[in-house]
Parts: sequence; C-alpha cells; structure tokens
Amino acid sequence: AAAVRAITEGKTGYTNNAGIDELRAAVADKLKRENGIEYTPKQVLITAGGSGALHAAISSLVEEGEKVVFNNPGFVSYGALAKLAGGVPAPVALRPDLHLDVEALKEQFSDKKTKVMVLNSPANPTGMVESAETIRAVVEAAADSGVTILSDEVYEKFCYGDTKFVSAATFGDNVVTINAVSKTYAMTGWRVGFMAGNQDIIEQAVKIQQYSLACPTSIAQYAALEAYTGDQSSVEVMKAEYAARRELLISGLREMGIEVAMPEGAFYAFPKLDAETVTKIVANDVIITPGLAFGSLGDGYARMSYAASQDNIREALKRIQQVVE
Repeated sequence: AAAVRAITEGKTGYTNNAGIDELRAAVADKLKRENGIEYTPKQVLITAGGSGALHAAISSLVEEGEKVVFNNPGFVSYGALAKLAGGVPAPVALRPDLHLDVEALKEQFSDKKTKVMVLNSPANPTGMVESAETIRAVVEAAADSGVTILSDEVYEKFCYGDTKFVSAATFGDNVVTINAVSKTYAMTGWRVGFMAGNQDIIEQAVKIQQYSLACPTSIAQYAALEAYTGDQSSVEVMKAEYAARRELLISGLREMGIEVAMPEGAFYAFPKLDAETVTKIVANDVIITPGLAFGSLGDGYARMSYAASQDNIREALKRIQQVVE
C-alpha cells in the first residue's frame, strides 16, 4: 500500500543519493530502539539491499592490496566484493562447531594489511549465532589493530530458543552496521538496505553509491519506511513458522542418519554431506547448495534453506531419503 501510494503521489523521481530523509531517520530510530546503538540520520546510508551496503562499505574502505577477513565457510559475496575493490580475500577457518575462532581472527588482525572484517551473525550458510562475549572479543581485538568491522545483521530477527542476538556496534565505534528489509520483512525483491557508521565512512560510501547506482528505487524506499514504522507483528509470526520448519528439517535429516548441527538463527541448515551425495540429491530435484560454494572449508557440507513451505520440506526429505537409503 505504501508503494502504491508513493506511485499515485508521484514520488517516482530520483531521491537524495543517501536515501530519503524519512527512511534514514526511521532506521536511526530502529537501531536505537531495538539494537541499543545510536546513529544520527546523517550517519545512515540507504542502499540497494544489504548487498549494496556491503559493496559501498568495502569499496570505500579497502585500498589496493588490503585484506578483507571473513569466515570460511561464509557468504559468497564477501570475497568477491573484496576483489572488486582491489582487496585481497582473507577467509579464516571456523571452529569445528562452526563458530568464529577468535584467536585465529586476532592473528589476521595483527597483519598490517588487514583493513576490514565482515562479521555475519546469524550466519549464512551455517545458521550459527555468535555470543555477546565472542562479538565483544572480535570487535575489541579489531579496534586494537585498527580494523573496521562490517557487521552483516540481515538475519537478526531470526534467532531461536534461548539464542540472543547482539549488534556488534554495542561494543565499539569501529563498526559499520549493515542490514536490510529483505529478510526481516520478506522484501528481497524490493532491494532496500542500509549501512550506519562513522560519518567519514558514510560520506565516502555515498560517493560510491552516487556513481554506481545514484539511489535506491524511490517507491521501494517508501515501502521500506512503512515496514520499519508500521505494525511489526508479522515478524514474530514469520519467526515462529521458521522455527517449526527448522525442527521439521533437522529432525528429518537426523532420522536418516545425516549429521547436522541445530541452526541457532537465520533459515539455513548446514548438514555434513559429501559432494557425490549432494550431486545425487540435486539430480533428484532438491534445491541444495554444495558447501564448497561457501569456501574451501565448506567441503563435506551442504546448505539447505528452510525458507520453504513445510509441505515442500517434507517432499524434499522424501527425495533425500531416496538418495541416502
């Protein structure tokens, strides 16, 4: 309705390169109210999804030959965006429990070429959520070495059971917070996200956006404004449904004897499956991504999304059973 209203009211032209003022203010308010972190509207850049925020942030921070640290296995875009900026991808192995290895990260931070770390919690593809203690340790270690943390928080609303989400910027001002309406409000195709951080960083990121995108789509920004300021009850409904799907998928995989950690957040499972089995599952018309797509240490795993109906998950489990029995 908000998007339709924006169209009928003729709000279809270019906006400020940094986004409409109302949305920047709404994001700043959301971050203070829900995350306990304070930014002024001028410290918020509205982007074309979380991907646009990552691109603008990495491009504005990383110089030729500087390192961008992220977890291995980790989201596919981080290394590619580092290369696009002239940087060097520096994937760091997760612990066997698929959580961050703080000591290994500290070693990377000690390298003077390391400029940025992308912290993703809840994580894609593993579904793991880092504790407040771990996030504090990472942020403080990065600060000690002059490394900027890009905190990719797009799955923040989807933490299950007793798992708690915490924003990295709670623990230091060397953090750029990145988020989007894509996952929280199921608005993936609208392409609206944001980055919030130090004013100097935002000013440089605006230049990247100005000359690569101009601005996010105007009507999508007004839809995002309604998402952030309107009724939030749908988010909890969606989270409850994801939790039910998580239980269905994980219990089904375990009943087949497939080893899989219980996801703590996001909407992905990361079971242990060899490449040959994954190929056979794909051939049986199940959408599943080989772990190698997420880094060298994803070998022997596969990512499954439970952002699908329970009926489709049940059918997928039947087809997987046909392969592994």
